[in-house]
Amino acid sequence: MPHVTAPDGVRLWVEESGEGSPILFIHEFGGDHRSWEPQLRHFARRHRCITFAARGYPPSDVPGEVARYSQAIAVADAVAVLDALGIAKAHVVGLSMGGFCALHLGLNHPERAHSIVAAGAGYGAEKAFEDYFRSVSLAVAEGFETRGAAEFAKTYAMGASRVQFLNKDPRGWAEFATQLGEHSSQGSALTMRGVQARRPSLHDLEAGFRAMALPTLVMVGDEDDHCLQPALYLKRVIPACGLVVLPKTGHTLNLEEPALFNLHLAEFLAMVEAGRWGPRDPRANPAEVMKVS
Repeated sequence: MPHVTAPDGVRLWVEESGEGSPILFIHEFGGDHRSWEPQLRHFARRHRCITFAARGYPPSDVPGEVARYSQAIAVADAVAVLDALGIAKAHVVGLSMGGFCALHLGLNHPERAHSIVAAGAGYGAEKAFEDYFRSVSLAVAEGFETRGAAEFAKTYAMGASRVQFLNKDPRGWAEFATQLGEHSSQGSALTMRGVQARRPSLHDLEAGFRAMALPTLVMVGDEDDHCLQPALYLKRVIPACGLVVLPKTGHTLNLEEPALFNLHLAEFLAMVEAGRWGPRDPRANPAEVMKVS
């Protein structure tokens, strides 16, 4: 089943490997279904691993209207993949744009998730930078549209939270940059305009997060500056949320530090499946510094 069909008829490219409890991996804006290869190779030993190319990312279809791209549509696409594969519930793992999708899936379709993992999810979530992020998103969209993906990828791949990957693993970064340059220029521009620039701040969803009972893991690199504060915010407002901060690490967590990413993800999944990842103990009161009585 290389393609599944979304509710509006868009075909989504799907790949899967392994057997066991299912994990759905949702990629970031700068990546695609290939970006999860280090995770599929590791977790397919014990899990049924599924990844897919978001709409706008060939070999998935590239609709030509911005109205066919949004955060809600992205979530509907992820649910459509689960439906087509006959999966009632999965562990949902997303990076950046995919992390936002995973969080929104947890908010709107909690019955479809065993757990939620959001890595590097934060751009545009800080209220102080909300307008700036939207303007930069539109500028990035124009860059893909006017210069083309192959050329603009050379700029985008050198972002402030990408150079950590380059410094640690030049070959891995070069593969990431090459794949980024292979993306659809139109699909990238429309995704940036329809999904990235229009999605709500995570702070606007606080009531939903406080009511979300799903086991959740937030992962972030300590040099991914505009994701650090949102990661702390999510840790504080989601009841059963853990936080992993990887040192000297940027935005592309799963590729930059695959061994550490896989280690923490594996431990989280094991704890969830053992029923041992619950909400924070109420005795761990953040307002308390030391016990005096």
